[in-house]
Amino acid sequence: MSLHVLLVDDDTDVCRLVAAGLAQRGLRVSWRTSAADALNVLAETPVDVVVADVRMEGMDGFALCGRVAELHPEIPVILLTAFNTVEAVTAAIRVGAADFFAKPPDMDALAHGITRAVGLRQLRGAMRSLREPSVQSVAPHGIVGDSSVMRALRDIIERVADSEASVLVTGESGTGKELVARALHLGSRRREGRFVAVNCAAVPEALLESELFGHVRGAFTDARQPRAGLFMQASGGTLLLDEVAELPLALQPKLLRVLQDRRIRAVGSDVEVPCDVRVVAATNRDLEAAVRDHRFREDLYFRLNVIHLDVPPLRARGNDILLLAQHFLDRCARESGKAVSGFSPAAAECLLRYDWPGNVRELQNAIERAVVFARHPEVVVDDLPERVRAISATSSVSAPPDRATALMPLREVERQHVLRVLDALRGNRTLAAQVLEVDRKTLFRKLKQWRAEAAGAGAGRRQHPTAC
Repeated sequence: MSLHVLLVDDDTDVCRLVAAGLAQRGLRVSWRTSAADALNVLAETPVDVVVADVRMEGMDGFALCGRVAELHPEIPVILLTAFNTVEAVTAAIRVGAADFFAKPPDMDALAHGITRAVGLRQLRGAMRSLREPSVQSVAPHGIVGDSSVMRALRDIIERVADSEASVLVTGESGTGKELVARALHLGSRRREGRFVAVNCAAVPEALLESELFGHVRGAFTDARQPRAGLFMQASGGTLLLDEVAELPLALQPKLLRVLQDRRIRAVGSDVEVPCDVRVVAATNRDLEAAVRDHRFREDLYFRLNVIHLDVPPLRARGNDILLLAQHFLDRCARESGKAVSGFSPAAAECLLRYDWPGNVRELQNAIERAVVFARHPEVVVDDLPERVRAISATSSVSAPPDRATALMPLREVERQHVLRVLDALRGNRTLAAQVLEVDRKTLFRKLKQWRAEAAGAGAGRRQHPTAC
C-alpha cells in the first residue's frame, strides 16, 4: 500500500500543488490548513509521515513538529520553508524534524525524502525491538533468523533430524553449514552421543584414511599405538564431513563402502567392525559438476545426498542481517565488557545494504571489529569496516529514484525485481521462490513467459529492422 502523507500548509494553493505532485509519484496525500486540524487528523487516522510548512498562523511548523514528536513519536515530520537559512535548519533539527526542504520543493526529491524518512523511522523501531530478547528469533540450537528462507530451513531440519539418512548440506562459504549439521544432531535421538567434525581439505591426503577409519599398531611408520578413527569416535552420534568435495578420489570408494555396510576396517587391519554413526556431509562446491568432471564418484554423491539442505546466503535473508548483527553485538559486548547495546539507524542501513560475500562469518567479524572501535552506546557508521560503510556513499538509496523507473509499469517493476533476486542468488530458482514468497511453479511460469515474450520481441525486430 502507498504511504499516507499528511500535508499541512495554510496556503490552499500550495496544498493542492504539492498534493498533486506527490500523488503523481504514488503517495496518498491528505491536507489541512492548520496545525490544530492536523493534530485532530493524527488522533483519528493512521498517517505515515507529516509534511508541514514552517510559517503558519497560530501554531507554526516547529511547534507542530514538537507536538507530533510528543504525541506520535513513530511518525516522522518533514518541514518546508521559503526561508532556507542556517537558523531555520538548526531549529528544525532541534525540534526533531526528519528532513528539511526549501519551497517550492523538488517533487522527486521530496517524495524520496518522505520514503527515506519513513524507512529510517521503521528501522529505528526495528533496532529497538532487536534489543528485546522476546523478539529475537534464536532457536535452541543457535540458528538465528526469522526470514522465510530460514523458517523453511528450520522446518526441514526439524522434520529430518531424527532420520538415520545421510544429509548433504550445501551453501556458500560462511553461511553456517556446520551449525545446520549440529542442529540436525541436537534434534535427533543421537543427541546424547558425540558430534564430531572433520575438514576433509585440512587433513593431508596421506593421513586422511587413518584419521577417518583409524589404524592398528604397525600399520605404517610411527604407528606405534592403535588409534580409533573419527567414525568410531562418533559412534552413537553424528560425523560431519566438511568440505567433502575435497575428498581424495582414491578414498571415495572406501567411504562409500562404510556408508553402505555400516562397518569400518582400520588401516592395516583385516577385521571389519560395526559402526553406528550418522553422516552429514557439507560443501560449498557444486558436487554435480564434480561428478560430471569425474572428480567425485556418482554413487558416493547419491549415497551422501539422500536428504539435501541448501543454506541460503546472508544477502537472501533480509532483516535476519540485523537479528544476527544484534546477536553478535550482545555477545561481543558481554565478552569485552563494553557498554554497547545497539546500532545507529545509519549503521543498520549500511549493514542491510552491503552484499556480504563472506556471509555470516564476515558479518560476525565486522561486528567484532565494530565493538572494538565503538566509542558510544551505539555502533555508528565509522565503527564498521571500510568496505561496509562505503555502501552508504554508493547505495542507490541515497539518491531519488530515476524518473523512468518511477513511471515504469508495475509488471515491468515485478520482472526486474525478480531478475535482481535471481541474480543475487546466482540463479537458484528454488531459493528465489522462497525469498519472493511465491510458489516455485508460479516463478517458473513467469520466467518462461518472460523468455517467450523476449524471444517474440527479438523476432519482431528481425522482421522489422526499422522498428524502434
